[in-house]
Amino acid sequence: MRVVVSGGGTGGHIYPAMSLIKEIKRKHADAEILYIGTETGLEADIVPREGIPFETIRISGFKRKLSLENVKTVTRFIMGTQRAKKLIKQFKPDVVIGTGGYVCGPVVYAAAKLKIPTVIHEQNSVPGLTNKFLSRYVDRVAICFDEAKSFFPEKKVVFTGNPRASDVLNIDREAGRSSLGLNPTKRTVLIVGGSRGARPINDAFSSVLDKWAKQNYQVVYVTGAVHYDAVMEKVKAVDQSPNIIIKPFIHNMPDVLGAVDLIVARAGATTLAEITALGLPSILIPSPYVTNNHQEKNALSLKTNGAAIVRKEQEMNGQTLLDDIDHVFNGNEKWQTMHEAALKLGVPKASENVYNALVDVIQKGES
Repeated sequence: MRVVVSGGGTGGHIYPAMSLIKEIKRKHADAEILYIGTETGLEADIVPREGIPFETIRISGFKRKLSLENVKTVTRFIMGTQRAKKLIKQFKPDVVIGTGGYVCGPVVYAAAKLKIPTVIHEQNSVPGLTNKFLSRYVDRVAICFDEAKSFFPEKKVVFTGNPRASDVLNIDREAGRSSLGLNPTKRTVLIVGGSRGARPINDAFSSVLDKWAKQNYQVVYVTGAVHYDAVMEKVKAVDQSPNIIIKPFIHNMPDVLGAVDLIVARAGATTLAEITALGLPSILIPSPYVTNNHQEKNALSLKTNGAAIVRKEQEMNGQTLLDDIDHVFNGNEKWQTMHEAALKLGVPKASENVYNALVDVIQKGES
């Protein structure tokens, strides 16, 4: 089996691709993979480090207003498509899949024009411009939220879930707790604002530093590396509660997710895939700084189904944060209800589902 994978820019596009590659290799140990990304995206670091053959094209995204940059983008798209066609002809894949980001545009489009079976994977409830464009040319559109269906040709859509969900299923809860020095007898809430942190979440947490010690649960707080020193300065001004563990960053996040009982976080697609697979109740504070406000729409999907509490960034403060956590942990059966709701939304076999979509389009192309 020979597969070209393309996805880039952010971890939300790259990590599902990496999870899918693992599944392909599990099914076919001799499978050959070529990953096509950009030199400037995170994929340029992540993919080669995993020993996966990696090639690049140059591409940028369209601006949503009239701009001379869009003229350059069209030129880059044409040149990127030519480069992608050359790489694809050399590699001779059975199928090409794009997992999101601008780089997928020329790669998947080139494959479709070469009559090679193609799939795109949309992680969010509201797709971006690239996947909307590509949906006209590909054989299959894999989605993770039912809300995304209406944006694509109905006959092409298949619900698969996010392959990243499969990576958190075999975690060791006790190992995760030990890695953080957690008290095994207490419930734990993880508060995290993403890899770079989020100032409004930091401010809410810091404003009630004197109150965490009075809670009947423990807190793992991930500040983000750029905010860590500022948060610790505030912590030094008060007696640090033994209930609090503060980290700038966590590298073994899947293990930690399996070790906690509640998460306060942004609403990126990868995070939601992981927490629903685990049945982890959540308090979600969507980032307002993303395209199409897709994080809020992702979060509302969980809220509507009873799996999450959603707070807009501007309404979050320390007391609200405390009240929401207390409501989940100490409300009558609230945690259990949210846990069961999250599990119903989880797609633990998402990697296998996307793999099956690839096989399906290959077989249809051969018939």
